[in-house]
Amino acid sequence: MNLRGFSLRLVEANQNADSNLIGVQLGRYCIAKDISAVEAAAIFGVSKMTIYQWFVGNSKPHKTKAEKIKRVLTKAKFNNGKD
Repeated sequence: MNLRGFSLRLVEANQNADSNLIGVQLGRYCIAKDISAVEAAAIFGVSKMTIYQWFVGNSKPHKTKAEKIKRVLTKAKFNNGKD
């Protein structure tokens, strides 16, 4: 398994998290495309720890952040890791 710079623990937590959550979907996208949590944090204007919490489904992005994530994933045509 290629972890793409993410810890095995984070990747497994993301895989086991609810795939309906937009933060989890973002995590799958970042893992698949080798986008670091630091890069994602800069894009969405939040801390790295917030990104990790979204990735594993422990917290949800605020509505405005969730809308931005949806736009990014739609533009990227990311199908939740199933493409």
